[in-house]
Amino acid sequence: MSVAVLDCKTVTGFMEAKEAFGNCVDKYFKMLDSNGDGSISPNELEEGLGSIFTMEFKSKSKEDINQFYRTFFERFDEDRDGKINCKEFASLMKEIMLAMARGIGGIPVIVALDQDSLLMMAVKHELARKA
Repeated sequence: MSVAVLDCKTVTGFMEAKEAFGNCVDKYFKMLDSNGDGSISPNELEEGLGSIFTMEFKSKSKEDINQFYRTFFERFDEDRDGKINCKEFASLMKEIMLAMARGIGGIPVIVALDQDSLLMMAVKHELARKA
């Protein structure tokens, strides 16, 4: 864990850097595609999503958690083939990042982030641009 300061511009600036954001999406896609078949199954999504985003489920029942993942998967499996391809995964990542940017807002916040989290990648990108 590391402590970082970020705001919505940290997140949106990272998303606008197409090469950096695309490389990050590819990295996470390969990480979640644990069997290497070029797609993410519902099980792979459930097992790996927490490594990208901190998921808080302490007060939820197992059924609520399962429903969350089913809904999440259905929302982004655009071609309804039962798996998420890299293009669908990129859409998922963009939508989640935009939601986080809106939630963070324009006032800088101090957050604790995992080293490999998507928000930490945005912070690192911003720091590299300023250097």
